[in-house]
Amino acid sequence: MDFKLTEEQQMLQETAQRLVRDTYSFEKRQEFSASDAGFSREFWQQLGELGLTAVPFSEELGGFGGSGVETMLIMEQLGSGICLEPYMESVILAGGLISQLGNAAQQEELLGGIATGELQAAVALEEPGSHYNLAHVETTARQNGGDWLISGRKGVVIGGQTAGKILVSARTAGDVRDQQGISLFVIDPAAAGVSRRVYATMDGRKGCELFLDNVKGELLGNAGDAYDAIRYQSGRAIAALCGEAVGAMRTLCDLTLDYLKTRKQFGVVIGKFQVLQHRMVDMVSELERATSMATLAACLADDEDSAERTAKLTAAKFVINKAGRYVAEQAIQLHGGIAMTWEYNGAHYAKRLVMISHQFGDDDHHLEAYADQLSLA
Repeated sequence: MDFKLTEEQQMLQETAQRLVRDTYSFEKRQEFSASDAGFSREFWQQLGELGLTAVPFSEELGGFGGSGVETMLIMEQLGSGICLEPYMESVILAGGLISQLGNAAQQEELLGGIATGELQAAVALEEPGSHYNLAHVETTARQNGGDWLISGRKGVVIGGQTAGKILVSARTAGDVRDQQGISLFVIDPAAAGVSRRVYATMDGRKGCELFLDNVKGELLGNAGDAYDAIRYQSGRAIAALCGEAVGAMRTLCDLTLDYLKTRKQFGVVIGKFQVLQHRMVDMVSELERATSMATLAACLADDEDSAERTAKLTAAKFVINKAGRYVAEQAIQLHGGIAMTWEYNGAHYAKRLVMISHQFGDDDHHLEAYADQLSLA
């Protein structure tokens, strides 16, 4: 199989790489993280102006018709700079859900803004007791005349503190963990009955808890039939996260290698110690294994929904989780105490990799999910 990039893909990769390199110094990232938004609004605008937020959407919706491979190329570069902007949450996940479930009017209204970067969206799927189970939905929606009124609580809504629109899963029928009966709604976070508790995450981003009290929502798709779309688009989000993790791992490996080449102990560069060389080789081996799995995930992210697609994405996320945490832990060990300080950029790469390992399922969750897929085969 030919894994060479086309000229267009190379141009896309170089555009994203140049933007991140010119904008995301470590000092700038610290400033962005400390801001009220928690990221750079200017950088987000640049993503839109360069067309990077339009890549995954069809040409009919104002996009470029990019596949999971193009998404991976962008996410790798965002990962290399541990960028704070909610690209995956807004463009991949929210955009994908609207593309799959929204009617023509909703797609025209919402996707145009997401594609240009003028609208930043967020997705609220998780709840305090869900623990990676997207079918665990206690938030409810009921009809009141012609309106849908949503009540409940959502957790870990990354980018929700600045989103112009938030997609919320709510139960319109069935029991708490039933896959049927889950609906998806678009809400305005400024609407009556919405309150948010904003907090910083361990990797320097910002997220929020969402509290809903009879909030008016606009239904996406048919009532009670949203779960399959949520599961499918979560697979695309997982593939995007795999790409981001590879970008972060590669940069962290480079930082560690540079440190081994310059740090001296007892008058000798520590990179000359064979045991440290072996550990560095192990880090790079994990990076290469993760790169292969991220490529696999990217190539099948947009395939039709199937048990095989689900199993491979689950396997990819499991490998990425393990590799990312291994690289992070070894980088900290090889750097020594400096790797645990807030002032050193390597610590922030390690934290982001740990956070990725928990988004959309940790090791145990995906190992169990893969075993379930095998038992059904």
